[in-house]
Amino acid sequence: MIVPITLEEAQRLVSLYHSHHKAPRRVKLAIGWEEASELVACVVFEAPKAEALARERTTWEVSRLCIGPKAPRYCASRLLGAASRAAEACGVERLVSYTRQDEAGTCYRAAGWHPAALVRGREHTSGNRALRWLPGLYEPTTEIVDRVRWERGPRAAPAIAWPEAR
Repeated sequence: MIVPITLEEAQRLVSLYHSHHKAPRRVKLAIGWEEASELVACVVFEAPKAEALARERTTWEVSRLCIGPKAPRYCASRLLGAASRAAEACGVERLVSYTRQDEAGTCYRAAGWHPAALVRGREHTSGNRALRWLPGLYEPTTEIVDRVRWERGPRAAPAIAWPEAR
């Protein structure tokens, strides 16, 4: 069952089950999935990380989609669909999210999203990040890997050709 959740609940679930990201720090919208009164999955929208997208007030980014081991198979696409409809009802015109290139993105397709771009992996040392860390002390939180940007909404970028299954 889909339920609204707090930032703290989303952080706890992501800390327990997300495969390659830390818990979110800010939330525009968080929605969870409960099974037998236990929170087993969540989706979190934040302001976009990309500077060009962050300037657009009507663009939100799925920063975390976290599915625990007790979640039903179909809950990822249902969470994405419900969260997308809620964001669009708030006036959001463009939703973006990223998956690793080696992930199929099946739940995004099922929720009405489409692949919009291939984003080359790079180190997060640009902008003010380059000055924030002393040499040798910075440890990246994720490996550098190419990603697929998924989009949904009336201002979403056009779809690119992308294999249905890999």
